[in-house]
Amino acid sequence: MRLITTEEHVVHPEISQAGAAANKALSPHFGETYDPAHGFSASPTFEQLTDLGEGRLADMDAHGIDTQVVSVLGTQFLPADSALELARAANDRLGAAVAEHRGRFAAFAAVPTTAGGRVAADELARAVGEHGAVGSMIYGRTGTAFLDTPELDPVLATSARLGVPIYVHPTPPPRGISDLSYAGLDPLVSARFETAGWGWHLETGVHFLHMVLAGVFDRHPGLQVLLGHWGEMTPWFMERFDEMFPQQLTRLEKPVSEYFRSNLYITPSGMWSSAQLRYCLEMVGAERMLFSVDYPFIPHDGARAFLEAADLTDEDREKFAHGNAERLLGL
Repeated sequence: MRLITTEEHVVHPEISQAGAAANKALSPHFGETYDPAHGFSASPTFEQLTDLGEGRLADMDAHGIDTQVVSVLGTQFLPADSALELARAANDRLGAAVAEHRGRFAAFAAVPTTAGGRVAADELARAVGEHGAVGSMIYGRTGTAFLDTPELDPVLATSARLGVPIYVHPTPPPRGISDLSYAGLDPLVSARFETAGWGWHLETGVHFLHMVLAGVFDRHPGLQVLLGHWGEMTPWFMERFDEMFPQQLTRLEKPVSEYFRSNLYITPSGMWSSAQLRYCLEMVGAERMLFSVDYPFIPHDGARAFLEAADLTDEDREKFAHGNAERLLGL
């Protein structure tokens, strides 16, 4: 069985360095929480984070991963005056790796939204046209703005026109939200609370729901969005959304839950939960699920075993493992 994973990351050091101050301002103690002394496994090495060659391929081979869709995080933290240059360099690097290891890697483009929607859309189009990028990876808000802000509509329109999805990845909430909701505890506990323990998942689910309620998918009905971590909490409230957001209120063309079944794909991001798999299958269907590991932040160990042991029909297992990714991403 072919296995394609879709939320797999590589660090572009120049992007990480340029956005470090903005990242740290959102969650000052986040990096400290990865110290094994606090009960977490060790962080990925710098070599694992930056490798787009033999080391990564060997790890994929050892765990039965045929293709990774790789992406660079942090573009939404870049200063406006350097965002385009750094995104272009990252996309060129991703494109070179895809070309060198044909069939083993595909790429989601880095999109320089801080440089403005038109600039970001043009770079997305370049990455797709020149390098065969299969979509984009958006690292949360741009400043305080969701993707449905009018300034960023060119990114949405270009994604829809080119038929490439947007993977919305978690990032810490704005500092004011964290101060109100997650502060007042041990700083390291607050850091995990506002990020990987809860806050950035809630933030990402809010982002997608905000896009739905803003009418993004009525304006761009072909636009597709990916959410990891089993849909970033949102599938558990789909029925509630329809109850609390009737069309008489929203003026949307469809009930809210229908956008989850027509414009959203869900991935597990290394959360190997059979219960969550069953629920998401019931709510959105096997046609709306892609596989992901979140490598190298989550190791490949157990990924294929989870898929092979999952309570799925053979047909649905093939869709989850590779079929849906091949169809959506042109792989």
